[in-house]
Amino acid sequence: MQSGDAEGSPGAGRTGRGPGSGKAPPAGISSGAPDFPGGDPIKILMPSLSPTMEEGNIVKWLKKEGEAVSAGDALCEIETDKAVVTLDASDDGILAKIVVEEGSKNIRLGSLIGLIVEEGEDWKHVEIPKDIGPPPPVSKPSEPRPSPEPQISIPVKKEHIPGTLRFRLSPAARNILEKHSLDASQGTATGPRGIFTKEDALKLVQLKQMGKITESRPTPAPAATPTAPSPLQATAGPSYPRPVIPPVSTPGQPNAVGTFTEIPASNIRRVIAKRLTESKSTVPHAYATADCDLGAVLKVRQDLVKDDIKVSVNDFIIKAAAVTLKQMPDVNVSWDGEGPKQLPFIDISVAVATDKGLLTPIIKDAAAKGIQEIADSVKALSKKARDGKLLPEEYQGGSFSISNLGMFGIDEFTAVINPPQACILAVGRFRPVLKLTEDEEGNAKLQQRQLITVTMSSDSRVVDDELATRFLKSFKANLENPIRLA
Repeated sequence: MQSGDAEGSPGAGRTGRGPGSGKAPPAGISSGAPDFPGGDPIKILMPSLSPTMEEGNIVKWLKKEGEAVSAGDALCEIETDKAVVTLDASDDGILAKIVVEEGSKNIRLGSLIGLIVEEGEDWKHVEIPKDIGPPPPVSKPSEPRPSPEPQISIPVKKEHIPGTLRFRLSPAARNILEKHSLDASQGTATGPRGIFTKEDALKLVQLKQMGKITESRPTPAPAATPTAPSPLQATAGPSYPRPVIPPVSTPGQPNAVGTFTEIPASNIRRVIAKRLTESKSTVPHAYATADCDLGAVLKVRQDLVKDDIKVSVNDFIIKAAAVTLKQMPDVNVSWDGEGPKQLPFIDISVAVATDKGLLTPIIKDAAAKGIQEIADSVKALSKKARDGKLLPEEYQGGSFSISNLGMFGIDEFTAVINPPQACILAVGRFRPVLKLTEDEEGNAKLQQRQLITVTMSSDSRVVDDELATRFLKSFKANLENPIRLA
């Protein structure tokens, strides 16, 4: 998820009124249809609601055609690459035309999605401006056609007779069959996956010599006029395709039809895939791991539960990370492509798993918040993330990320950095471990401790190994002594 301010806001992407209102439409955006009586309609365009948004989906129209709208009214819900955002009206009027119906997907930025006219105008006869029509439906990319090749003479091959069995031949078997004018359908394929092998072809030759089978003479094909080969001819399959056997994919080639099921990708998942690939291929990741004793945290948590204050271990981890960032501002940095930038705020991005992908809502100014306040913020933002209701300002930005898989039983893992942030902390489950300690008298004894393993991925360009090690050491000390988090 890319941080930064949104390029647009709800209501953005619409033009002002043309002649008759005293406001000229913004540069680069055409005015409405000139032949509409009473003035030009206001165009509702697909806005840019996040820095990485290139297309949007119309989830639901909240107003109907002919319904009056006021500035600030919610017009429709748009699914961006990160969340579902409500698009608000910027003018009063009547929703005259819904150009793009709800459920439409992959609508490009700037495409016309609706029209608004002034109250009292004949909204039923509004015309869609000719210069900006409905966006064309997004079609699947067509398969590249092979470039035309010079016509060459092709040797006459045996023409397959409908109703006869067809085989996939090994090269040696094909040569033998052609040499002796035999057809594979006269024998039996014994090779793996139904391949007609050299041995199968030799058996046919023996049967022919014994007079048990006759030659299979191909019917000569009529002479073809020299023309450029059509795509259908260029992509025609072999004379003896594989029998009815589950298709097998070839390494390094696109999967064969029948070996997979197409899964439609949401805008969110496409952007996540793109961002993760960019991060792993452009950011030099370094990793450092530490074990932390949660004994003191669990005791404080139990005391809070007695007072009916419900907080999680992850809330303490968020607070400990924020306090450590305040103590070590050199880690609270980002890389913007040109160099490191120290950030004046400590906003913690918390990874939340949703049906549409991983989102990272932000706990703003986490170092200044108490544990209970952090717990309340995490609960509220996590629910909004799963419901697809996060606002842009609730997931854009952040200076440090935390991803916790402890609730899924994972002991430890490494996470991918969320650019332009420089670090992400991966947190595993807390688990009981027996440790050898000494009592007050110096006698050795076994004692059970509750440990968690945390692994920090850091951008080596701004947080080197020595700095990352010192950060984890301070983080461990803060987490193991909750009094420091007050």
